[in-house]
Amino acid sequence: MFFTNNEIDFDLQDPERLLEWITDAIAEEGFELDRIDYIFCSDEFLLDINRTHLQHEDYTDIITFPLEENPIVGEIYISIDRVRENASSFHIDFEEELHRVMIHGVLHLCGYDDHEDDDIEEIRGKEEEYLNEYRIRSNE
Repeated sequence: MFFTNNEIDFDLQDPERLLEWITDAIAEEGFELDRIDYIFCSDEFLLDINRTHLQHEDYTDIITFPLEENPIVGEIYISIDRVRENASSFHIDFEEELHRVMIHGVLHLCGYDDHEDDDIEEIRGKEEEYLNEYRIRSNE
């Protein structure tokens, strides 16, 4: 798993713990991990990807590109600008929102979708489940 920045100055906190958490979540979903590249970027960079690859004109916090199914290979682009704004809007800690977005991308790589209401409810429930596991690990 790789964590890189594009066009931003950002330091990911505790990448080793995140790597272990994400790897375990993937295993719990019945998949193996080959490689995930997390690319942390600006709003403008992610908007350009959204326009170019998905033909969407909206800002978004995350775009996930699955490259292989099992073992999982994928790219996850995360707008740090959008995560900060969403954390502020939702009155939650930035790190909490970042972890939610990171696991959201992983769940997409594991086959979860979020286009229909039922799918959204399911993926949100899984996000909470894995965030709770991360909180428990962080308090050990």
